Amino acid sequence: MSVPALAEPSERVGRGWTAALSLANGAIWVGWYGPLQILLARQSERFAPGTGLSKESLLAWVTGTGAVVSLAANPVFGALSDRTVSRYGRRTPWIVAGAAGGALSLLLLGGADTVWVLFAGWCLVQLSLNAAFAAVTAAVPDRVPRLQRGAVGGWLGAAQILGVVAGTGLATGTGGVRAGYLACAVFTLAGVAPYVVRYADPPLGAEERPAWSWRGFAAGFWLSPRRYPDLGWAWLTRFLINLGNALVLLYLFYYLRDRLHLADPDSGVLILTAVNGVTLLGTVVVGGAWSDRVGRRKPFVLWSGVLMALATGLLAGWQTWTGAVVAAAVLGVGFGVFTSVDFALMTDVLPAAPDRGKDLGVLNIANSLPQVAAPALAAPLVNQLGGYRVLYLVAAGVGLAGSVLVRRIRSVP
Repeated sequence: MSVPALAEPSERVGRGWTAALSLANGAIWVGWYGPLQILLARQSERFAPGTGLSKESLLAWVTGTGAVVSLAANPVFGALSDRTVSRYGRRTPWIVAGAAGGALSLLLLGGADTVWVLFAGWCLVQLSLNAAFAAVTAAVPDRVPRLQRGAVGGWLGAAQILGVVAGTGLATGTGGVRAGYLACAVFTLAGVAPYVVRYADPPLGAEERPAWSWRGFAAGFWLSPRRYPDLGWAWLTRFLINLGNALVLLYLFYYLRDRLHLADPDSGVLILTAVNGVTLLGTVVVGGAWSDRVGRRKPFVLWSGVLMALATGLLAGWQTWTGAVVAAAVLGVGFGVFTSVDFALMTDVLPAAPDRGKDLGVLNIANSLPQVAAPALAAPLVNQLGGYRVLYLVAAGVGLAGSVLVRRIRSVP
């Protein structure tokens, strides 16, 4: 295509662009994972006695409800950014609006004094930050040529885990729930600023925007697995591996405190997140660049998923603090390779350039849907069906199934 915003990119992006986009991505993950790792668990414990629910069940309801919002928000905002006509481009307005809305929503959560504000605040965080995330991820197929996407995906993955670590550190180190939310809100806003200020987004002309119809807009979200089978298998692979990972992370705070009887579970979560982050950082960029170099994606996804399943199995069979540290390290190695190469794989199976944001949003449902499914599976597994050992065995099996299914994709080496 001759339209710059819709053309298949051929010119390699520079280090500055990659660094700025990665920082924006990491800032969004700070806004998500400061609450998810620490703050929401503390608030759920505080509000649970007045609800008739256990702290685990309340946390599951809050995170699950927010994930439902995320399911719809990511593809919808991706589709809206595909159609956005402005002098600032298609993606930048949504990055700015999403980050600002996310910061305000985090401040609302910090002042939550009832369980209903807790629910509303987390749903608004998911709504806003998914607008920014949809635009950030769509910038990659917009601007990065195919044989550079593994490396760029690696840097985005590195920023993601650094965002998780930073969010956990801010939530732990600021000394309180309100201060933790404030720190995450400030970081989220500051982190997107370099990209939106320094790098112009190619604009879409009004004449290039497709005619609007509600029916056509809604119908566009259905990507038939029969018509696009590789897209379907790629989605299912991502969903299952992310579901296994979500089952591991959801009750980590409670696992350390109630099963391992750790005296300081807040610090325990931070240490495990840091260990996981170090090993992930050691593989995420290397894995993506290696995939670009050899021109293959599927073997990397397959074996990284197998390694993650083995690490999750360690949590089931070796329930000690040492076992948790080893599992976090091995999980980081596998998830590092998976994060970068899977992202490149997703961009390789996108059907059409004008719908990159929308189609990536549909694929990103495979990231957010596990946040809905994980609480529904985890709460009964922990409370009625065998406890944390069964939870982690199920998580390992689910992740392993996802890694094997990547072999069904035919159009990618």
